[in-house]
Amino acid sequence: MSLIEKLTPEQEALIPVYREKWRAIALSTERIDREKAAKAVKATYVLIGMEEPEIVFYDSPNAALITTLSKLSQDLSKLSQELGSGWFGSSWDGSDLWGELGIYELPPANVCHDLEDELYKQIDRKLDSLLHFELKIKLENSMNQCNHCWELWSELDRQLESQLQLEVEYAKEDCIHYEILACGASFKDFCISVLNCVYDQVKWNSFESVVKECGWIFAGKYTCIVCDRPTKLSFDNQNRLHAEGEPAIEFIDGYSLYSYHNVTLPEKYGKIHPQQWQAEWLLSEENAELRRVLIEGIGYARICEELQAIELDNWQEYTLLKIDNNVDIEPIYLLKMTCPSTNFIHALRVPPNTNSAREAIRWINWDVDPEEFGVQT
Repeated sequence: MSLIEKLTPEQEALIPVYREKWRAIALSTERIDREKAAKAVKATYVLIGMEEPEIVFYDSPNAALITTLSKLSQDLSKLSQELGSGWFGSSWDGSDLWGELGIYELPPANVCHDLEDELYKQIDRKLDSLLHFELKIKLENSMNQCNHCWELWSELDRQLESQLQLEVEYAKEDCIHYEILACGASFKDFCISVLNCVYDQVKWNSFESVVKECGWIFAGKYTCIVCDRPTKLSFDNQNRLHAEGEPAIEFIDGYSLYSYHNVTLPEKYGKIHPQQWQAEWLLSEENAELRRVLIEGIGYARICEELQAIELDNWQEYTLLKIDNNVDIEPIYLLKMTCPSTNFIHALRVPPNTNSAREAIRWINWDVDPEEFGVQT
């Protein structure tokens, strides 16, 4: 078998086509077909020599976690006898599903190592960067903060609590994320479909079906939980999770997550459009990152007005201001600029050791004096 060492121009032109194909799959907001999803999962279990699991569907990963915790809390005595295998079957690591399937041994067997590395970067890693919204991390963090989950923990016997937490943490770590698997699928699909690499068709079909037909999967030894996909995903122009006044991620059961340019927001901020955010919130918000987002969304002009910034110095249409309130880590000094023709007010932050409006202007203009700058322009 001769090794493929270089792509033809036609093959290179297809790289973005396959990235986009699997990106669309990874960002799909269509509800899963439960019959097809169950069939794909069961076939994969059988293919690696395991019994068909019981398939349990949930409308969101959050619903899966909460319902599972509720189940665990219903019968502590029974649970204490079953902790060896656990609800998720921790005696078998669900993340090994693809290792047992041999999916990592799929193409490119007849592609030279250097080209394989380059294709991996151009397809798998490039697609991963397009999906860098980190749905996995954000949703898991959000689920960790779920009040109902902590209420359930408090109901459990203290002797079992730590083990139960480990059980759920193991399940979350072993979760199979279809949007992440889509990156590897794009790479393998290109090698199979474009480079005609030799492959195990049964294994590839099984892998492809699970990625296409399922949302998140918690794969246990006897029970496999399959979650539906989000019904909404919203991004900014840099592919970061973002929405204004509404969720950036939302599931059919109402579970949602608010995000502002990839920063997760609490509902009290996220459900309100940034134009309606109030500068006074900065006075009570303790999280530095959220304060930064609020400042960005509200804008210095409104902050100056609403928090009654103190005027320190003036020069022509420029005013040096200071906000005394404990809004940020260090004092906020601003240069307010008023357009003479439109009266539009614009404010830029300047270093807190600034002593005059002219000094602030020089700092903004890369140490060029404002009068000299006016002559140059």
